[in-house]
Amino acid sequence: MISGPRSAAPESPGGSPLPRSVLLLLGAAAVVVVGAGIRGAAGIVAPVVLALVLTIAVLPVAAWSRRRGWPSWVGTGLALISVYAIVLVLVLGLALAVVKLAELLPQYADNASKITDDIQQSLTTLGVADKPASTASSQLDPGKLVTLVTDALQEVLAVLGSFFFLVTLLFFFVAAVPASEARVTALRRAKPDVAAALARFVSGTQRYLVVTAIFGAIVGVLDTGALWLLGIPLPLLWGLFSFLTNFIPNIGFVVGVIPPALLGLLDKGWGSAVAVVVVYSVLNVTIQTFIQPRYVGATVGLSTEVTFLSLVLWTYLLGALGALLAVPMTLLVRAILIDPDRRVAWVTPLISTRAEPAGTPSGD
Repeated sequence: MISGPRSAAPESPGGSPLPRSVLLLLGAAAVVVVGAGIRGAAGIVAPVVLALVLTIAVLPVAAWSRRRGWPSWVGTGLALISVYAIVLVLVLGLALAVVKLAELLPQYADNASKITDDIQQSLTTLGVADKPASTASSQLDPGKLVTLVTDALQEVLAVLGSFFFLVTLLFFFVAAVPASEARVTALRRAKPDVAAALARFVSGTQRYLVVTAIFGAIVGVLDTGALWLLGIPLPLLWGLFSFLTNFIPNIGFVVGVIPPALLGLLDKGWGSAVAVVVVYSVLNVTIQTFIQPRYVGATVGLSTEVTFLSLVLWTYLLGALGALLAVPMTLLVRAILIDPDRRVAWVTPLISTRAEPAGTPSGD
């Protein structure tokens, strides 16, 4: 008996002979492997990405110089001065906050002991056993608080403290900008979709930095004035600290409120600490949690929930500096893996503030 021609086995979309479930599992495994590699090399990846983001931030300086007809070396020099100034402000702001807090806390040792005794007595009155109450209240010891604050910022300062490595990266990145125009032109001819996606990454990163800096300046000024009115020590420093922590998406105010609230508690008691927390909650939560994310989302095309998840992911992979780089890193991953490939264009509406994918890139 002669059988008819055997029908071809159905293929999954995209022409792959593997079932979609297998492709998803392979993709998930690849993500885990790459994530483990990034986390293992965080000491190199984090400063490289930071240098890339800072270089993108000062690109308008070089462009402004070219528009005025100045030589390219003048634009490169101005860009280098600008980017080194940014690094200097970032390093000094974080280091000064740690140093000043470490200097001030021991001065309030007696107040801390009194508050600790009051907390322990209150917990015991509420029925908490003496040992757990003593353990909980002992966390207010100034020496332990200095250690906790120092450890919390140690990773950021360690990366930024590798000054020679970061300065060298920035020098080569900024110096390579004038020569990159020919490479970008060649990339546009060979891979127009990839070039367009990277261009959107650069413009999105610049807009994100500008919007975040504007809102950070507003928050810093308001916090400085409020802390000055409340009589908190070093209000100008904590205003600068609020500006810096504003670059941490969604939860930056939580980090920024800790030093002034702690000093308010040790200096003037619970009323001052509560007042600081209330003021920060009214100002910072309103601006950073409700207003700023809407502008940031509209600017970079990432939804609020994706921004928060990116914060969690990149902090886990890159450490404390990953919190500062969460949004640019997510934009970079999107530009490399999603935007240039129409086969994964369906992902864009799931992570973006727009209902439709940005552009209609063609497949390779």
